[in-house]
Amino acid sequence: MNFDDLNISDEIKDAINDMGFERLTPIQKLSIPEALKGTDVTGQAQTGSGKTIAFTIPILSKIFIPDRSPQAIILCPTRELCMQVASEIAKVGNNIRKLKVLAVYGGQPIGKQTRVLKKGVHIVVGTPGRVIDHIDRGNLDLIGVESVVLDEADEMLDMGFREDIETILESTPHQRQTLLFSATMPKDVIRIGKSYQKNPKFIKIANKKKNIPKITQYAFKCNIKDKFDGLTRLIESYDVRLALIFCNTKKSVDFVAKHLRKQDFNVDSLHGDMKQVVRDKIMNKFRNGNINILVATDVAARGLDVVDVGAVINYDVPQNSDDYVHRIGRTARAGKSGLAFMLVSKDEIQRYNKIKKDNNIKITEKELPTFQDIEYIKNKRVLNNAKSLIEEGNLDEYLKIIKNELECSGVDMAAALLKMIREN
Repeated sequence: MNFDDLNISDEIKDAINDMGFERLTPIQKLSIPEALKGTDVTGQAQTGSGKTIAFTIPILSKIFIPDRSPQAIILCPTRELCMQVASEIAKVGNNIRKLKVLAVYGGQPIGKQTRVLKKGVHIVVGTPGRVIDHIDRGNLDLIGVESVVLDEADEMLDMGFREDIETILESTPHQRQTLLFSATMPKDVIRIGKSYQKNPKFIKIANKKKNIPKITQYAFKCNIKDKFDGLTRLIESYDVRLALIFCNTKKSVDFVAKHLRKQDFNVDSLHGDMKQVVRDKIMNKFRNGNINILVATDVAARGLDVVDVGAVINYDVPQNSDDYVHRIGRTARAGKSGLAFMLVSKDEIQRYNKIKKDNNIKITEKELPTFQDIEYIKNKRVLNNAKSLIEEGNLDEYLKIIKNELECSGVDMAAALLKMIREN
């Protein structure tokens, strides 16, 4: 099914075309026609399945531009996701003149958001806490809202936003359309749907990524006291440009980051105790490659979308199967391949086995690389780089010097050069 087949305006079709999209993803194909009819929708699909456009098109199709009060509100779990969603909506609505979209979230001065709200906006994308703040201050009136979207509903409830979500929903008109999207459907998400939706159309997209074919997954069983040493060996063995390390607690994040710094790794950390402005700076450094290792907790890394993450390392085994899928999904973005490692101590084996069973995934168990393995890998890496240079050519100038000066075998010279590179 193509976007041209949808009963939507040419402005939206042209914008979608400019974005390079032609065919609808499964969640878009099943949910957009229903939502365009005004039906409430509950959609279960994984991150990256095209959910944002699935709710953006029906919302934009209903916006009445002369009315500058909020007509749609989208709730997201994190600041990063708010910014991402607001940006996507602006792109889809690029050809709709005078459309105003605003993202509201913590960590940004509330005064700036207040001034924009006072001037009038059509669509508000926000984290539940900051939306409540604006409602309490009288900056945000939801009486004219026709569409409410709960995006990544499971994550919002995991983060303790249930009460805020219910308060916001109670502040909107009863006859609104409610669209709920979630990667998983725990009981709390189902309860929210039953309480606030009217005869919703339930759409579930089979998670074809469960086996995650582009992510090679390894588990390394070790004693808890050997975990950090095992971590450093993995980092040295697999020459990854950007690596994301997950820990279950802030204390563990601080420990890992501190000791990696002591070993001269280019590393920083991210957890919930940090101010948003600090977290933003660290995220930008990671995105730009100014640091190549980021150690984080699950909550701090939600909404994190960095295309070039080459490996995800689970320093601690995640608390549940969904967290594991969320974590390793941070690599192999935009069609690339990636690596996922998990360090498993004896007291984590039960959780590890449950993750394998629940997700029906192939995790290959391996021994941690030894010191000798690492030396061999590093030497081979240098030789492979040298082979690439030979294939590229452009060595005439250097060949001339070697032929004139060489007084030993080529093999001896190569070995000496390798030793110089590795030991200096």
